[in-house]
Amino acid sequence: MSRVYNFSAGPAVLPESVLREAADEMLDYRGTGMSVMEMSHRSAAYQAIIDQAEADLRTLMGIPANYKVLFMQGGASQQFAMVPMNLMKNRVADYIITGQWAKKAWQEAAMYGQANAVASSADKTFSYIPDCSDLPISENADYVYICENNTIYGTKFHTLPNTKGKDLVSDVSSCFLSEPVDVTRYGMLYGGVQKNIGPAGVVIAIIREDLIREDVLPGTPTMLRYKTHADNGSMYNTPPAYGIYICGKVFQWLLDMGGLEEMRRRNVEKAKVLYDFLDASTLFHGTVVKKDRSLMNVPFVTGSKETDAAFVAEAAEAGFVNLKGHRTVGGMRASIYNAMPLEGVKKLVAFMDDFEKRRK
Repeated sequence: MSRVYNFSAGPAVLPESVLREAADEMLDYRGTGMSVMEMSHRSAAYQAIIDQAEADLRTLMGIPANYKVLFMQGGASQQFAMVPMNLMKNRVADYIITGQWAKKAWQEAAMYGQANAVASSADKTFSYIPDCSDLPISENADYVYICENNTIYGTKFHTLPNTKGKDLVSDVSSCFLSEPVDVTRYGMLYGGVQKNIGPAGVVIAIIREDLIREDVLPGTPTMLRYKTHADNGSMYNTPPAYGIYICGKVFQWLLDMGGLEEMRRRNVEKAKVLYDFLDASTLFHGTVVKKDRSLMNVPFVTGSKETDAAFVAEAAEAGFVNLKGHRTVGGMRASIYNAMPLEGVKKLVAFMDDFEKRRK
């Protein structure tokens, strides 16, 4: 069977060249006589892999020297607890609720201190990003928290909130490496890699060094302290070694492609193809306020559950898979991450156009 066009929100499509290279190295990684999957994380060969991965990520994002890069496990959801455990010194933090993941992070933080919801778009099913230019930021807030790109609802912060001097913590899981970013505008940003970078099982956190402290909340487990991972070069315990290896290959692929400016250009081009079709269609409709649309996740509906189901089924038969929307939204969602080629989006739009004509 030939490869399908995979529009999954995560685990998601990976660059084919990366998969082929990993396949070539599966039984013998560069003369070691073993797979990276079998390799000791304490070996010189593996140390070189993780060091190169970090160096390439720093190059891609322009990460300053006073920020640590941590490769950890537990996914983004574990960070919902790690962030307050490590950063909630005053036991106060402000959260901007723009979707399910920000809401879950806010609920988790409330277990450790005062978590204030200073803005929300829940009133319109998270279909927009609230105005964050003049929020009621708490004077003693340790940080302000956002989920920058909302995978389920297809919204994106195109302008970062005015945190009034407080550190910004951002979950960037579904927009990680999709465009250039000024790391210095964040105290911390983190993301699960299974959407735009690698296989599930790795979370990457980029944290300013002064936020990595000894004085975490009492009872914080050793494994949930950023200092533990920072002091041990992400090697306190066995890291998700093979996942990091694949991430490293994706970083190299991105560099070979021309870096994040080139990825933004490609992603804008891909998204425009799909959004232009949705805006002109009489059957399919986007669900997000135009100015807040994500480049990565595009939800859309027909207005009929039966028609939605028929479209998803017919699309899958035609080789366009994982287009069913999240259960909380319904309809459809096309996730068009870095590794989704322009050709895939164009072919999807052609299929949607044909489906619409057949329904008239």
